[in-house]
Amino acid sequence: MKPSRKFEDLVELIAVLRKECPWDRKQTHHSIKDNLIEEAYEAVEAIDNNDMDELRKELGDLLLHVVFQTRMATETDSFDIGDVIYSISEKLIRRHPHVFGDTVAEEENRVAANWEAIKLNEGRESILDGVPKHLPGLIRAQRMQEKAANVGFDWAEWQLAWEKLNEEIDEWREAVNNQTAKEQQEEFGDLLFSLVNVGRLLGLNAEDAIRGANRKFLDRFQYIEQTLKNRDQSVVDASLEEMDELWNEAKNKSQ
Repeated sequence: MKPSRKFEDLVELIAVLRKECPWDRKQTHHSIKDNLIEEAYEAVEAIDNNDMDELRKELGDLLLHVVFQTRMATETDSFDIGDVIYSISEKLIRRHPHVFGDTVAEEENRVAANWEAIKLNEGRESILDGVPKHLPGLIRAQRMQEKAANVGFDWAEWQLAWEKLNEEIDEWREAVNNQTAKEQQEEFGDLLFSLVNVGRLLGLNAEDAIRGANRKFLDRFQYIEQTLKNRDQSVVDASLEEMDELWNEAKNKSQ
C-alpha cells in the first residue's frame, strides 16, 4: 500500500495491519486506551506550542486511534466506522436545533442552555454526568463549573467568587492549624475548586495556567542544573542560596 489522503484508505490500512502485524493483531480496546489519552495530550501540547506541523501529525495519531478502536469493534460485529460517523452526525444535528430546526438561539449562553436541556431529555440524570471522572482534576472542576453556569448556577460577578475564595483560604488555614490531615486535604480541595472558579469567571483556563506554570518551573530549574553543570557542580551539592541566585537569573532572562 501507499500513503493516501483518502479516509477509506486509512480504514483499509488499519484492517490490513490487524491481520498482518503481530503487535497490532494482539491489541484490545483496553490495551491501547491509555495511548489514546497520551495522543490527545500530545495534540494539546502542539496547540500550546502553536506548532501546526506537529499538530497535523498528532491529529493523525488521534485519528489512527479512532479508526483502530472502530476496527476492533467491527471484528466483533459491535459497530463499524459508518456507525461512528452517523452517531456523531445525528447528535450534532439533534443538539443544534437553532441551526437545523425551528429553535431560536441568537446568543451563546442560550445555545449552551439548550444543549444541556437536550442532553437531559436524552436520559441523563444530571447535567454533570457528561464530565468524565478520569479527567485531570483542574479540567474536571472547570468543566463542571461551566456546565452548572450554562443553566444559571453561577456567581453574578467574579468579585463574589473572590470573597468565597478568601473564605476558603481562612478555612484551610484553620484546618492546617487545628484539624486532621484528612480535613486539611478536604479544605485544600475546596480552596483549589474556588480558585478555579475565580479564574473561570475572569476568562482564564485553570489547566492552561498550571501547564504554563509547570513549563516555567521546568525551564528555570533546568537552567539551574545546566549552569551548575557548566561549573562542574551538581544540584545535589549546591546550597539553597546558590540555587536561589540562579533561579532569579533564569527569571530575569525570561522576562
